[in-house]
Amino acid sequence: MYRKAIEQLYKWKDKKGRKPLIIRGARQVGKTWLMKEFGAKAYETFVYISFDNDQRMQELFSTDLNVERIITGLELYAGHKINPSNTLLIFDEIQEVPKALTSLKYFNENAPEYPIVCAGSLLGVALHQGTSFPVGKVEFIDLYPLSYQEFMQAMGKEQFSKVLDDGDFAMVSTFKQEYIDLLKQYYYVGGMPEVVANFSANKDFNEAREIQERILDAYEQDFSKHAPHDVVPRIRMLWNSIPSQLTKENKKFIYGLIKEGARAKEYEMALLWLTDCGLVHKVSRVTAPSLPLKAYEDLKAFKLYLVDVGLLSCMVRLRQDVLLDGNDLFKEFKGALTEQYVLQQLKTLKNITTYYWTNDRNSAEIDFLIDTGKSVIPVEVKAEVNLQAKSLKTFREKFDPETSVRTSMTDYKKEDWLINLPLYAIGTIDMV
Repeated sequence: MYRKAIEQLYKWKDKKGRKPLIIRGARQVGKTWLMKEFGAKAYETFVYISFDNDQRMQELFSTDLNVERIITGLELYAGHKINPSNTLLIFDEIQEVPKALTSLKYFNENAPEYPIVCAGSLLGVALHQGTSFPVGKVEFIDLYPLSYQEFMQAMGKEQFSKVLDDGDFAMVSTFKQEYIDLLKQYYYVGGMPEVVANFSANKDFNEAREIQERILDAYEQDFSKHAPHDVVPRIRMLWNSIPSQLTKENKKFIYGLIKEGARAKEYEMALLWLTDCGLVHKVSRVTAPSLPLKAYEDLKAFKLYLVDVGLLSCMVRLRQDVLLDGNDLFKEFKGALTEQYVLQQLKTLKNITTYYWTNDRNSAEIDFLIDTGKSVIPVEVKAEVNLQAKSLKTFREKFDPETSVRTSMTDYKKEDWLINLPLYAIGTIDMV
């Protein structure tokens, strides 16, 4: 299975002044597999340590953090000498042993020759519990479920993905039915690696659903196991409300839909916990489309999306037969799956941040605003072949953006101020 993130790991390996690297991401998005795959391909050998329930490793890091002493302990554990020029050290579930996290500071300062890659599903949660963090001494990359293009490659359609990357939209239009059929499958299967691997091998939608249900059950168990006891019921209620929030006409998150009379203050910790785990993406409203968008963030208005479109389709009980009904799938649940899909692809793109905009009267809304660092690109999402773009026109008349994007089921077309980008090509928006 190809993951684009491995290219970032190779760049990290060859970089001067390299620091220990932490891979952030929700549980089961493929962090462990990626680290081991990188270790096997880029190094002669690797030493894999999981701090989850490994008493010896917990003890090794529990006393002083002298790097030479730690290396000796790791060599005893691995059963061979650790040569920093050809051996990758992999620390998994590093949040389980806070001192292991702290040790990265000393590796960076006193033994930077040792390449170290770490991961932690609940790292953000651990930091809010007072875990000491080696600020400025580590690097990060974020890992998400497979993007649509990675899904295509897992399904043996590498050439289709390459044509998108090449921007050959005449060729894309010729074979658009293939892209649409694969996109329908992606809406149902999503990008969780275990689900994709099974579906790629067996093409069984029922098995895909069973695995998704197991993943959702594991997340629910994480709530009980790792979250503060008094916050767990609120986490569950907030998590289970997200599908119904997204199927509203106006997708702004409303606390009152969790429970009648619910207030923001009651659910702040629950929301923080879910975002720290990487299980939800919070997209805030901005009051004006000026750079940097963060300076215009409205902290009280936001939309919440799940980590994966396949998990959302599982939670809303999407029926298999919808996959056969022309393009009706893209309109299901008032376009909630389509908006989730688009946000999920945007999250995988480097160096962009995502917000949304509404006018003060809420009579016009731009689904997503992308901050590229150089410009702001409004993106209107259409769940069907619908070329009306009233909100986009309102936005353009008011703010006159250099480029506007409408993504729908129509073919690629570039007009004077508007780019029509097919939904299956949204992952190339950073190249428009």
